[in-house]
Amino acid sequence: MKFIEIINKKKFTLISIILFSYVILNLLDGERGLISYYKKQNVVSKINDEKQSLLFELDIIEKKNSLLTNVVDVDYLEILYREKFMVGKFNEKIYIK
Repeated sequence: MKFIEIINKKKFTLISIILFSYVILNLLDGERGLISYYKKQNVVSKINDEKQSLLFELDIIEKKNSLLTNVVDVDYLEILYREKFMVGKFNEKIYIK
């Protein structure tokens, strides 16, 4: 009986403590909490890094494609031929990277 009387007297305090703890827990944890925010920021930075690397690779591929399609670059074709088939001129020394 005494426990129920104490709760009845301090309802406002008890409700305030419960609401305050709920708000604090949702601010720190949860779908839109502080911890989730930092995790999402980490994911965004990784995606941006991957995007930059893919753009760099795309630029290299476009450059190689333009060397082969627009005007035939004989020097570039010779470089590709020597790398792929490992051929050279007579008495030429070939060093592999």
